[in-house]
Amino acid sequence: MTAARPPFRADHVGSLLRNSAVKQARHQFHDEKAISREELASVEDDAIREAIKLQQDVGLPVVTDGEIRRSFWHYDFMAELDGFKFVERDVATGHNFKGANTRPIFPTITGPVDFPADHPMLEHFKFVAANTSVMPKISIPGPSCCHFRVAKDDITHKPYHDDVELLFADLAKAYKKAVQGFYDAGCRYLQMDDIFFAYLCDPKIRAEKQAQGLDPDWLIEQYAKMMHDAIDGRPDDMVIGMHMCRGNFKSTWIAEGAYDPAADAVFNKTGVDIYFMEYDTERAGGLDPLRLLPKGSKRVMPGFITTKTGEPESLDSLRRKFDEAGKYADLEQMGIAPQCGFSSTEEGNAITVDDQKRKLELVVKTAEAIWGSV
Repeated sequence: MTAARPPFRADHVGSLLRNSAVKQARHQFHDEKAISREELASVEDDAIREAIKLQQDVGLPVVTDGEIRRSFWHYDFMAELDGFKFVERDVATGHNFKGANTRPIFPTITGPVDFPADHPMLEHFKFVAANTSVMPKISIPGPSCCHFRVAKDDITHKPYHDDVELLFADLAKAYKKAVQGFYDAGCRYLQMDDIFFAYLCDPKIRAEKQAQGLDPDWLIEQYAKMMHDAIDGRPDDMVIGMHMCRGNFKSTWIAEGAYDPAADAVFNKTGVDIYFMEYDTERAGGLDPLRLLPKGSKRVMPGFITTKTGEPESLDSLRRKFDEAGKYADLEQMGIAPQCGFSSTEEGNAITVDDQKRKLELVVKTAEAIWGSV
């Protein structure tokens, strides 16, 4: 069986709730040191096979590993890049969300940045590809994450500390190697979670960056250039998606603000094929920025379905939202996906496994109702 090719009408961002067996095994391995890495991997393998079956059973044409092997959506990938070192500090919290805080784990850059040929997520992708009959996808953090999430004082590699544009250039090169690495591993659909475009639309975060001596609009342009340079020249049969949101941890959030400051750069300067855009609350602003989507083959997946609560959206309400979105961009250049993942960190959102399944079923149902296919 030959898997259908992206873009799809029905898709999802990637992460899924971890089951109790995975949570217990991760605790036994990381905290108690009571089981081997091979034993942990075996439990994760079983859970990923179950996650793949769930995605296929609800009718999705694309599956991920649910990020089940990860603690964070971004840090696990970054920690395996050359030049990065993660430290846990004796402070109260890591990132402060609206109602919850992450663990106090912080990335630092201690040397030249590069993508190693043995990055473990290459094997993570291969496992998904070997266990599905539909299109396998992997999501990784976008290159902007490797700058936005690192405080300047934590960049101890002097050339980068003194010249942030050198860091941007090296990150683009490292990600270009990552794109090729995943392609060589058989990946034809790679998604980068580049959420900081949306963060830089938040007036409060923009002010914070200005206080750090960084122009937020300049950063948006630099982040777009990094993405463009990383994926430019990729093989013709490789599709690149990009997800944007305003934070997702235990159903809480960080940022708010419409996409307007970043929309032109996102749609016209990154070179990305598919855009997953959070649109489940008023925090994301209006749909007007969609007018900047260039006509052609690019696709937007408006995230009208939330992963933060279990309450199901009605099909009629989703139809109305797409009618509104169609005033700004061609409906034929759209599809449907939830606003974010269900479990951006291993803790997961405040929803049930049944809620998650119903949301994924609604994605498929909506696609079939509006476009006649997934």
